[in-house]
Amino acid sequence: MSRRSLLASAAGLALAAGPLASVARAASKTPKVLVVGLDGTLLNRVRDADAPHLDSLMAAGLTAPSSIYANPFAPTLSGPGWSTLITGVWPDKHNVKDNTFTGQRFAQYPDFLTRIETAEPALSTYAVSSWAPLTDTVFSSKVDTRVSTPSAEYDTGTTSRAVAQLRDANPDAVFVQLDHAGHGYGAASRQYLDAIHGVDTQVGQLVAAVRARATYASEDWLIMVTADHGHTDAGGHGGSSGPERQTFMIATGPTLAAGSVRHDVRMPDIAASALAHLGIAIDPAWGLDGRPVQQPAPDDFDALRPQLATRVDETGIGATVVGFTHTPPSGWSVDNSAMGTGGVTEWRGWSFTTDEFWTKAQPDQNREGNVRARNVFAVADGDEWQDKTFSGTFDSTLVSPAYPVTGGTPATLTYTTYYRQESPQKGEVLVSYDGATPVGVKTYTADTSSRVEKLTLQVPAGAKTARVRFRYTGGNDWYWVIDGVSLTSA
Repeated sequence: MSRRSLLASAAGLALAAGPLASVARAASKTPKVLVVGLDGTLLNRVRDADAPHLDSLMAAGLTAPSSIYANPFAPTLSGPGWSTLITGVWPDKHNVKDNTFTGQRFAQYPDFLTRIETAEPALSTYAVSSWAPLTDTVFSSKVDTRVSTPSAEYDTGTTSRAVAQLRDANPDAVFVQLDHAGHGYGAASRQYLDAIHGVDTQVGQLVAAVRARATYASEDWLIMVTADHGHTDAGGHGGSSGPERQTFMIATGPTLAAGSVRHDVRMPDIAASALAHLGIAIDPAWGLDGRPVQQPAPDDFDALRPQLATRVDETGIGATVVGFTHTPPSGWSVDNSAMGTGGVTEWRGWSFTTDEFWTKAQPDQNREGNVRARNVFAVADGDEWQDKTFSGTFDSTLVSPAYPVTGGTPATLTYTTYYRQESPQKGEVLVSYDGATPVGVKTYTADTSSRVEKLTLQVPAGAKTARVRFRYTGGNDWYWVIDGVSLTSA
């Protein structure tokens, strides 16, 4: 039986059961998705502009500011940005590094509408864009309808086509890209704010078309608004500055609390969230970097966000930017018994920080490539630590809680890592069982791009607990990021 048939059957049963089946009726609503992309739009300028429709969406649901990469990972251009949003993977997978799409890997990492069509061919998919490469190149021919708006019509034509589709047809998943005129001006300009007001009106028309549908009461819409990159005050993008690396998700839908703000959402989550909302199981073999926004998975480090502090020694970070602490989360500890003295306070031993804070400590040293860490993460940064008078070497160990294990049964240690090497630096992962001497299970002595590690541990017979240590040693070298640590028995 198809998903539509199952939904129809569930709806019939719920109606037959009478008032006691209200929960079942709600669950039987037909899920639908609308994704609206606003090229080069900054969330802080949306808040400054006259944008009542976007403001209303933020009040009704989730607002999630986030950041993206910079060169050499990929420039902050539209090609890499839209490809990341639409495929659900970062540029090191889809391989779009500019606006020519040369070397793209869309056959391996297709757009989310194509994944929908592959999983559920009966569903109706629609994409319309003001920037033709999206509907000509990124979205595949499997999508039911792809429309590139003639340049003479620009966003007005894109909006009118999308409104007609939402109003008159029965789409299940819709993607709309609006280029908006403010893209040609600096973010600090009056024209940029005026353009946001204009595109806000168009977003309002799209949302109104959804809500005016005759079948709206029996539908369950997830609406997501996002941007492919940010913009500089003077105008332009493509570089590594903070404003150019900014993006966001504004979303309304089931499970998303009104007026909520989250910091764990990343760019590839748009595609994953759309798939999950439509009931399409995400196959791990797809290699998606995104995870559904409806299924938050905070780790221990994320609990530290309320206690993050402002700078102490760093000068490149704004005085009001909060973003670091040395206090580990409950159950964790940091062993600095062999750590040198002095140095930059923020990075003396393992620290807990955020992308916004850490990348501003020293831009353009590849810290912007730390794309797979989320929210608060742990970092050992010998390079930054030695930017102030110090004594000794960097030698600090991050120690996990004691995880339960089953003796004689393999366990899997999972964590997100990003490591940049300069001799004699070294990163070591060690595990101790029931308090015994730690044993090395992984050593880093070469550059390792942002990725999720999964290490199989051979748990000794009789062992009941395992504690993980991440030891970083070095001088004026580079850094090591750790995030999302978990240990599970097989």
